[in-house]
Amino acid sequence: MKSTNRFADAVLAAIHKERILGIRAGSDGTHRVIGIWAVVVDGRVFVRSWSMKPRSWWRIFLEDPQGEIFVAKRKRGIKVRAAQVKSEKMKDAVSAAYKEKYNEPGDIQYVKDMSKKKSRDTTTELAAV
Repeated sequence: MKSTNRFADAVLAAIHKERILGIRAGSDGTHRVIGIWAVVVDGRVFVRSWSMKPRSWWRIFLEDPQGEIFVAKRKRGIKVRAAQVKSEKMKDAVSAAYKEKYNEPGDIQYVKDMSKKKSRDTTTELAAV
């Protein structure tokens, strides 16, 4: 997906800095807000699913790409549109960004898992709408 709908620079900086991003998938508002890891690559926001449960945020985005994110404890959400990433080069860049950002001892195994094919294939770009 070419990112034509960009986040404000302050929002990108907050997503880059914060360890957890709040996300609600789908346009109907029934999915609860959960915390996930997010990275910024070339001014674009990417997320991956670790568990891929049947009603996970990632699966809901496959059915309905509209949603909201909550950055840096902001109470008001930012509307987003999700798109699956096909480019292996971009998936590599996202893996490198996860490795750089989430580098605490407790993070390392999750980052390894999220760099394997199963999670890599869930790489999703979020664009502001």
